[in-house]
Amino acid sequence: MAKRFVYIFFIVLLGFQAKGQDPHFSQFYANPLYLGPSFAGATEGSRVAAQYRNQWYDQPSSFKTYSVSYDHYFSSFNSGVGVNFVSDVAGSSNLGVVQAGLHYSYNVQVFNIWQIRPGLSFSYLQHGIFGDVKFIDEIDGPDVPGSTPAPALASARDIDAGASLLTYTKGFWLGGTVDHLLRPNVSLYSTEAIIPMKISIYGGIDVRRKGKLLKPSDDVMTFAFLYKQQGPVQQLDIGVYWHNYPIVLGIWYRGIPGFNSQIGDALIFLAGIKTNSFNIGYSYDFTISSLLPYTRGSHEISLTYKFLLPKRKSIGAVPCPEF
Repeated sequence: MAKRFVYIFFIVLLGFQAKGQDPHFSQFYANPLYLGPSFAGATEGSRVAAQYRNQWYDQPSSFKTYSVSYDHYFSSFNSGVGVNFVSDVAGSSNLGVVQAGLHYSYNVQVFNIWQIRPGLSFSYLQHGIFGDVKFIDEIDGPDVPGSTPAPALASARDIDAGASLLTYTKGFWLGGTVDHLLRPNVSLYSTEAIIPMKISIYGGIDVRRKGKLLKPSDDVMTFAFLYKQQGPVQQLDIGVYWHNYPIVLGIWYRGIPGFNSQIGDALIFLAGIKTNSFNIGYSYDFTISSLLPYTRGSHEISLTYKFLLPKRKSIGAVPCPEF
């Protein structure tokens, strides 16, 4: 009963307060358009990416998030264009958020080595309940009436926009994104439920082990970070990847003291296969916070496929990891 109470309590908080946060991915670089519109076309040729996340999988009804995107770099126009679709369904009430977006970026070359990519995105949001809602005071029995009125609307719709800026060289990148510039209203009642703006700052560096003469090493270590702030909640993640073609291994720590609303949130372990045209990654979030007795972590799978690859390396490609 205690576990069920905690679970329903989280559902109520996430579903009916304006302070709810956006869904997040542990393999956020595998979902580049969700991270920022500057990543539209930040690849060679065309790219299709898909992601599935099952959070708190041992609960009666877990949090499931899906994402699909497509983007392409038009070298003749120094521009990248992409579209993405994200669906997040939370808990036994099937509280769902659906987002479809259009993304654009423009690549500017500076001093032959630096690239700058501003980006813009416009999206459509739909927030609704697709199942039965059960409040905390109704858990004692099916015939006990709840004290909270049912939502007036089955779903709420609004439009949104975002902007980002990314700069990078061959082995370094740094960028930032501001989401929810239009502050969409997703309330299912007559009152407002404004999604607060979200600020993301990210970056990293590649370190390649020295190889023999005329034969560079295949070992690459990548150090990266992601900082997010949305409303009163902030989070800083740091991680490291090791890549030796085609194997990728990685570990992330979520919950850096002083930069996180929940200190010591999770350890994230990642393993994947990365080739020139196809990537597949799996990650597991091991909970290390006070929620450990109620949650056993999260699973996440990502797939990326590239096609129409140019014969020469595209100037639009960004060196960041793809997991």
